[in-house]
Amino acid sequence: MRWGWQLIRLWSLLVYCFMFLPVAVVVLLSFNASQFGSFPMTGFSFRWFVELWTNDAIMRAFRTSIVLGLLTAVISTTLGVLASLALVRYKVPGANAISTLLIAPILVPEVVLAVALLLFLNFLGLHKSFALLLFGHVIFTLPFVILVVQARLVAIRRDVEEAAMSLGASPVQTFFQVTLPLMLPAVLAGALFAFTISFDDITGTLFWKPGGVETVPTQIFAMLRNSISPEINALGTVMIVMTVGLPLIGAAIARQLARKSGT
Repeated sequence: MRWGWQLIRLWSLLVYCFMFLPVAVVVLLSFNASQFGSFPMTGFSFRWFVELWTNDAIMRAFRTSIVLGLLTAVISTTLGVLASLALVRYKVPGANAISTLLIAPILVPEVVLAVALLLFLNFLGLHKSFALLLFGHVIFTLPFVILVVQARLVAIRRDVEEAAMSLGASPVQTFFQVTLPLMLPAVLAGALFAFTISFDDITGTLFWKPGGVETVPTQIFAMLRNSISPEINALGTVMIVMTVGLPLIGAAIARQLARKSGT
């Protein structure tokens, strides 16, 4: 049995190395002074990050991704909190069916969802636009927010809210002064999930984005069609830092908030 567990651990380690070694290579080559991304490295340099900063197309795509991610996070978090409150705290007819419908986008392959939404909006006579792109990202990220917020809301005791209302607080005051502070770690986690997923998304974005609008993933995809530039490695490193760093920071903040609230 001991040798069996050792083999399982070794196999797991090899699988993780196989998965993350290409990521490590991209990060390492982004600091290569040579124009050609190959080993051995000719030196350590921040040259490609500087050129990345001066590349108008990349910076425009980066700003688009930031704006799109923030709007997606705000809208998805707001709708997710409201939907979770309705489904958990109130008796809504067909609550199970509504909950399943809201979470369904997770179960559907993204490419199928992207094509279906595009065909449906074309049927309605609506053309590609930034609003369509935002709408698609909200649909795709909303289930993640709902799952996180619902899990937290179920753990909050109802009698805490009832005690606040028995002392004269209105339902709105109870929500903002009692319920929201208790569920704030989950709300922040859901917002970070929505932002990160939106920032990284490429499958749906390729179907929904209008002409002339590029996000960071689609910009990388367009650059790879021509050649493998060292700027791509630098841009990939920036994306890795953002998509890994933000959830870690969010988890640390959520843990601190949970400790302060005593839950």
